[in-house]
Amino acid sequence: MDSTDSTIEFDEDGICLYCNNFTDEILPKWRYGDHGLKTLISRAEEIKKDGIGRDFDCIIGLSGGLDSSYCAYIAKEVMGLRPMLFHVDAGWNTDQAVSNIEKIVDGLGLDLYTEVVNWEEIKDLQVAILKSQIPHQDIPQDSAFFSSLYKFAKENKIKYVLTGGNMSTECIREPEEWGAYPGNDKIFIKGIHKKFGSRPLKSFPMLDVLTYKVYYTYILGMKVFKPLDHVPFIKSDAEKLLEAKFGWKKFKHKHHESRFTRFFEDYWLPRKFGFDRRKAHFSSLILTGQMARADALSRIQTTELDEEFLNQEFEYVAHKLDLSVEELRDIFNGNNKSSRDYFSKKIIIDFAAKVLVMLGLEKRLYK
Repeated sequence: MDSTDSTIEFDEDGICLYCNNFTDEILPKWRYGDHGLKTLISRAEEIKKDGIGRDFDCIIGLSGGLDSSYCAYIAKEVMGLRPMLFHVDAGWNTDQAVSNIEKIVDGLGLDLYTEVVNWEEIKDLQVAILKSQIPHQDIPQDSAFFSSLYKFAKENKIKYVLTGGNMSTECIREPEEWGAYPGNDKIFIKGIHKKFGSRPLKSFPMLDVLTYKVYYTYILGMKVFKPLDHVPFIKSDAEKLLEAKFGWKKFKHKHHESRFTRFFEDYWLPRKFGFDRRKAHFSSLILTGQMARADALSRIQTTELDEEFLNQEFEYVAHKLDLSVEELRDIFNGNNKSSRDYFSKKIIIDFAAKVLVMLGLEKRLYK
């Protein structure tokens, strides 16, 4: 991590606040050995008991990427659960992601439910977000993914949501200014769409972050559990296991299961805004002993994908969104803005995040 995060701070020894937070707050309380296994088994029994008489005892969002795929494996093979695998097709799946999903579903013998988002609506929202000139370009997909999953769980009375979120590869959270807007803010999204969109979002799934963080959690009793925080989760080992058991194939880099997210993180964000999310991804791996810092510094000197491929993806994204290459290029060259340029509930969300940190329910830095 470096000063492209405008809020970064270094102590007198040159150590940044992310590293100090990992050492002081995350590592001392992170239990993934014997203690973690006991927690995993205990939670498994709790989930099984609640699921008696039901077709499924929990739900897992499956993208075809490493984290969600390994989470499904742990849930079924280690915890002995009966998860419903839930996938949201927002129109940007890579062929590899589709293949990986099929392999996990078939290999584990689980049921898959796929929610297909209305393409015309999400396309209109994505163009609106692009025209807003903010760095938070994955908002439409994120909203579709999380909103669809939580609504499905609520409608089908599934109490437990298991996710692939984890400290091992994600202990460094990308700063908000790098396009990591903290949650599904309906006021923010609808305000931008009203200004730049052209068609109503009649069926687009949009569940406000405070609804599922407060109402779903404390009123309905829905619980989110992260199994990968309670097992030794080494990225390369997990990739090898999934490939050996199911024929699952690893991706070049994190989030490459979505063609748009891959384009956004590998091309749009670093070239338009100067933010390279790999710095956060690699920093997490460095802190957890999975990557050498020298290797990370060397790798960020070049792109994950070659220039010709990235230029082809620029054209693909333009055409898929019914924009000409020139129109997308004009947006790309427009004046950058931030979330502060639009009305939102960010003050409330930030306050809620700080409360979670104070209560010890969130150990990563939110900034």
